[in-house]
Amino acid sequence: MTFNDLNITPAILKALQKENYTAPTPIQEQAIPAVLAGKDLFGCAQTGTGKTAAFALPIIQRLSEEQVKPHTQRRIRSLILTPTRELAIQIADNIKSYSQYTTLRCTAIVGGVSQKVQERSLNQGADIVIATPGRLIDLINQQCIDLQYVNILVLDEADRMLDMGFIHDVKRIITKMPSKKQTLFFSATMPPEISKLVKSLLVNPVKVEITPVSSTVDRIKQSVYLVDKANKQNQLNDLLQDKSIASALVFTRTKHGADRVVRELTKVKISAQAIHGNKSQNARQNALSNFKSGVTRVLVATDIAARGIDIDELSHVINFNLPNIPETYVHRIGRTGRAGLSGIAISFCEVEEIPYLKDIEKLIGKTIPEVKDHPYPMLGTTQPLNTAASSAAAVLKPAKPKANPKPKPRSEWFKKKKISR
Repeated sequence: MTFNDLNITPAILKALQKENYTAPTPIQEQAIPAVLAGKDLFGCAQTGTGKTAAFALPIIQRLSEEQVKPHTQRRIRSLILTPTRELAIQIADNIKSYSQYTTLRCTAIVGGVSQKVQERSLNQGADIVIATPGRLIDLINQQCIDLQYVNILVLDEADRMLDMGFIHDVKRIITKMPSKKQTLFFSATMPPEISKLVKSLLVNPVKVEITPVSSTVDRIKQSVYLVDKANKQNQLNDLLQDKSIASALVFTRTKHGADRVVRELTKVKISAQAIHGNKSQNARQNALSNFKSGVTRVLVATDIAARGIDIDELSHVINFNLPNIPETYVHRIGRTGRAGLSGIAISFCEVEEIPYLKDIEKLIGKTIPEVKDHPYPMLGTTQPLNTAASSAAAVLKPAKPKANPKPKPRSEWFKKKKISR
């Protein structure tokens, strides 16, 4: 199948050709016709499946075909809500590329940068707005944005917005839009809150499910190192001496952990930058730009900040800390192995993380091969990984409190008292 088969207009086809898009991905094949037909859509798809184009292309086409009176002020006709700044900016860049041969305008509304610039962009007119909930709520409160003409709403990565506590903001934003509109809803997972939201927002939606979260990309080679917490940094430094690791996205659990890893890598002359919520938007964009261009070899990120990192030729993902949510592991390693390329995912597992490893293996339905020949083996763990997991579980399992001893009869107590006297 080609994009021609999806009834895409010539202006968009020309842009896709310029951007070297050859054939639609499975989610694009299924979603584009439904969105063009004006239907609500629920897409369950993980990262790397091409879902941005799946909703952006038909939105551009539908808005371009609408009759708009000349010389009238542009009104926001489509709103795309995303959880992170990076993802909003990435989507805006993609839409600008896809719509370059149309007259549509789009703008990104995100926190961490000057609001004045965004206000100016809105005043000049925008057909499509891509926004993070926090900054959009600020603009709504200041009456700087008008959403009453929105007729296509996209909620992207809804599960992550739920994790980040944005769902109440999202519900409030929705009340500022017309009740009758087309809604496109995308989520990688389906917790109960998301299922409830889908039922309340979508009307007879078309459901598109691509690459279930339990299956990881076959092209990604996975491995795990059992290593003590104190030696993780040494193991990372040693691993990155291998020059074949052209680019590595390293995941840490915390922001401070990300900064610490960068400091230690810099000490051994490995170029690295961190990207997380405590960084300014300019610093985050600078780090991401340097990583994409190859100036920086290693990007160290937290899970939330990594949403929106879209790099086709990323060779390695390294889990410095294993996530405690198994689905998060799938999203992390999905950052590599994109665009038909192979990828490598390496995980470091300390003793406290072995239960997380077992949960991940249960979700993906396979055992991750253990690398045993390395200079920092976990102390006291020479047994196979499955046995080590059982031992660790026993160590980590809290001891049962001792039952209170059975009280002695009062007669016994008095007898002892008498003897002691």
